[in-house]
Formats: sequence, C-alpha cells, structure tokens
Amino acid sequence: MQYFVLKSLHIIAVVVFLGNIITGVFWKSHGDRVGTLAARAQALDGLIRSDRWFTLPGVMIIIVTGVLLAMTLQLPLLKTKWIGWSLLLFGISGAVFSAWVGPLQKKLLANVQAGLGGTWDEAGYHAMSRAWEVWGWIATGTPLIALVLMVFKPV
Repeated sequence: MQYFVLKSLHIIAVVVFLGNIITGVFWKSHGDRVGTLAARAQALDGLIRSDRWFTLPGVMIIIVTGVLLAMTLQLPLLKTKWIGWSLLLFGISGAVFSAWVGPLQKKLLANVQAGLGGTWDEAGYHAMSRAWEVWGWIATGTPLIALVLMVFKPV
C-alpha cells in the first residue's frame, strides 16, 4: 500500500512539474506572439507565479517520494544507474533553472514593466529571450530524459 501511494504521488508530481515547465514555454511564446508589452508582462508574471506554485513544490515532492520509493524497494540511489543518472539530470535542470532561467524570467518581466512605463529596451528583451530559450531547453530537456530513464529503467 505504501509503495502505491508513494508511486502515485511521485507520478502526479512529475506530471505537474513537467506539465508546468512545458506550458511555461507555450505561455511565454504566446505573450511574445501577441506582441504587446501588457501580454508579455502577463505571460511572464504568470510563468513566475506558476513556477512558485507548481514547479518548486513538484520538485520537492519528486525528490522526497523518489528517495522513499528507492528506500522502499531497497535500491541504492547512486549504484542503480538509472536512478543515479536521473538524479544527475534532475540536478542539472535545477541548477540551470536557478542560475539562468529563473533570474532571466525576472529580468524579462522587469524589462517589460519598464517598457510599460515608457522605457522599453526591445533589443535587450530579445537578447534575454534567446538566452532564456537556450537555458530553458536544457532545464526542460534534462528532466524529460530522466523521465525516460525512470520509465524504461535501462540496465
């Protein structure tokens, strides 16, 4: 019973986590496509809020339930290759998000809010957006690879 509860919570957290980071890309792109500063501000503000409400709690639940599942199944975390690689990839994602993606989102929002006040640095916005996309793909791709490892559990 404990195993199935942990596994269910783990899967739900993964779905919420990955779903939120993937839809974040959609909403930022949507705000940019609309093209107005107000649309961009709303998209970025929503993206930052959804990270706070869904991504970060998802990360915590994924880590806790993942470790508890491994302990329940008596799987050594670092000696079980698919778990070790998944943890490494998840860590890379977190580091990239913390160092680049999250700060860039805040800078992009500040840039757009300044634009709403009349002083928009459009070139700066586009440069930061390109950097956000590159780092965002890394922060999103690494947990997707970890998901594949978790599902297929290669030996």
